[in-house]
Amino acid sequence: MLYTILLQAAPSGAGGAGWSSMLMIILIIAIFYFFMIAPQQKKQKKINAFRDSLQKGDKVMTAGGIYGRIREIKDNYVMLEIDNNVTIKIDKNSIYQSMQDVVETGSDVKK
Repeated sequence: MLYTILLQAAPSGAGGAGWSSMLMIILIIAIFYFFMIAPQQKKQKKINAFRDSLQKGDKVMTAGGIYGRIREIKDNYVMLEIDNNVTIKIDKNSIYQSMQDVVETGSDVKK
C-alpha cells in the first residue's frame, strides 16, 4: 500500500500531484494515531491508575489466573496471599484486575 502511494507521489508533470500525495500520507498517519495509538495509551493509563490505587487487603487476580489477597505492596512487587499462610511474591505489573471487576464482568462464573 505504501509502495503504491509512493509511486503516485512521483512527479508526473502536474505541480499539485506531490502535495496531494503528501496530504494522503499525513491523513493515513492521523487515522492510525486516532484509531490505534490513542486508545491504547488511554487503556494503559487506566491500567496504571488501577495498579497505583491497589491497597493492602484488596482481592485481585493476576495475569496468570491466580486469585489472592494483597498482604504487602512495594514499588515493583506485591506479596499476595493465595491461601492460609501461603504467600507469593509477584511483579506488580502482573496484577490483572480486582475481584470487584471479576464479579461485575461475570468472568468468574463457574459452569
